[in-house]
Amino acid sequence: MEVALVTGGSRGIGSCLCGALADLGYAVIINYNHNKEKAENLAKEIVSGGGIALTYKCDVSKPEEVKEMFKFAKKEFGHVDVLINNAGISRFNTITDISDEEWQEMIGVNLSGTFYTCRECAKMMIGRQYGKIINISSMWGIQGASCESHYSASKSGVIGLTKALAMELAPSNITVNAIAPGAIDTDMMSALSEEDYKAYISEVPLGMIGSTKEVALAMKYILSSNYLTGQVISPNGGVVI
Repeated sequence: MEVALVTGGSRGIGSCLCGALADLGYAVIINYNHNKEKAENLAKEIVSGGGIALTYKCDVSKPEEVKEMFKFAKKEFGHVDVLINNAGISRFNTITDISDEEWQEMIGVNLSGTFYTCRECAKMMIGRQYGKIINISSMWGIQGASCESHYSASKSGVIGLTKALAMELAPSNITVNAIAPGAIDTDMMSALSEEDYKAYISEVPLGMIGSTKEVALAMKYILSSNYLTGQVISPNGGVVI
């Protein structure tokens, strides 16, 4: 049985990825931090469809909690074949108004959290000489975004980490890739006003917001290949080319 662990798996992109992994036959560990009810409902939905899914609460910005999560995975399944680092936060603020606390939280969840989970999962994967890691970055990690310097920095760091780990882990038959989505129709986008939403769409060459299924398709492609590593796939409607 192949096992996938998805951080931030209770809603949005993460929820879609968990469902797609279950459809591919993976047993899924749904990590959440705040959305227990959504995580458990998703797990029930997967199980009712004949799949296997467990939930686990963990703040990925806390290394000790991450260690315990992988102990749980090892106890329940013995290993993790696929790690999807999706947990993340996003905020808008000017550089002069970003507090030390806001900066540390953004880096802590988006970048440090990805590092902590990669570190623990690599210990499992190296021993088995097999594994696939997919880190969810952002198109703003490729091209900086105004009033999102902390977010852009964290997601750019995820890309740098991805490329470095791809080089380091390749001899152990472990692939490491990133998906850098553009604007995707999730809770983060729903926070925009109708005016801002329309203004953003007008700047997308393809003239539309992406769906979570676009990210799932990129994930499926990465998982289908044993020769793809160190790459960044960016479904973004042509905003960043």
